[in-house]
Formats: sequence, C-alpha cells, structure tokens
Amino acid sequence: MKKVLVLLAKGFEEIEAVTVIDILRRAHVKVHICSIDKEFVEGSHGITIKSDVRLEYIDIEKDIYDLVYLPGGMPGAANLRDDERVIELLKKYNGENVLLSAICAAPIVLSEAGLLKDKEATSFPGFKDIIDCNKYLEEVTVSSGNVITSRGPATAMELGYTLLEKLGLGAEAHDLREDMLYNFLLEKKGTAK
Repeated sequence: MKKVLVLLAKGFEEIEAVTVIDILRRAHVKVHICSIDKEFVEGSHGITIKSDVRLEYIDIEKDIYDLVYLPGGMPGAANLRDDERVIELLKKYNGENVLLSAICAAPIVLSEAGLLKDKEATSFPGFKDIIDCNKYLEEVTVSSGNVITSRGPATAMELGYTLLEKLGLGAEAHDLREDMLYNFLLEKKGTAK
C-alpha cells in the first residue's frame, strides 16, 4: 500500500488539502495528515481538520513515504516554509527520491528548501516571481523529476489524479475520473481527456 504524508500548518487552503486527501484515500492510499503544530489545524477559511500525527512524531530516518504533499493557502504555506523541521524533512526525502508535491502558494516551501532550482514548476500566479525554479510553466500541473506542482484550488482534483498516476495507480485514477464525474465535467467544457 502506498503511503503519503500531507503537511498542514495553520492557514492551509482547505480545498487543496481535502480534495487531494479524499482522492488518494478513495484509491486506498494510506494518507497521514500531519500537523506541524497542534492536533487540530485551522485552515485559511476557518475549517478545522484533525491531524493523524504531529510533525514532532515523524522520524525522517525510519518513516518511509512514497509522497509528501503540501497544500497551499496563506499563511499556511508561509508557516510550512518557515519551519526548519519541514525544510529538513523535504531535503531528506528529496535525497531519497520520494515524490514531492506542492500546490498554489506551497511551492515557496520547496523553493526555500532549494528543491526547485533544477526543476520546472508552477504555482498560484502571485507566487511566480517568488519561487526559484529552473523554468516556470503556466500549466494545471507540472511534473519535473520527483516534483509535481499545481496552480490552486480549482486544479486540486487534477492534481489528485496526477498524484495517483505518479504513485503507479493509473487505473485507479482513470476509474475515479469516471466515478467522480470529472470526465463528464471536462466533456461538457470540451476538454475531455
């Protein structure tokens, strides 16, 4: 079973967190919602989520994950960026070629860790000039090596399916696109995959 660590800090973007968590869990991925602080984490729009684990209990030498995911939102992304433990964790897992993903404002965290310098990336438009990456692309999702980035709340579903594919769960991603009426939406908009 694939394992994913989702890092939450006060002020995270709820849609970006819950949408990706939900899609991953529907595909039977083991998701650990990890707070960098307290057990309950309040999002940027006042929705509180209970974490499964707190960062202080993650042993980066022993705890193995297939993917670390960072939702955006402010000040959530800034709180992740400013936490030295988060930066250390990202550097450690990057060195082991673990998949790393960030959406919206959260690519600033990967940038702070120096993990985008040789990567293509995207973000919420307002963070384009803040992140230090090799090439900035205005795409829904951008995959570059072990790093996957995305734009914002409206792109969270596509990111969730993309992450499943990157985890080797392409069939599950395909089925969920159908079951959750995502393909229907794209067909109605004329952009079906």
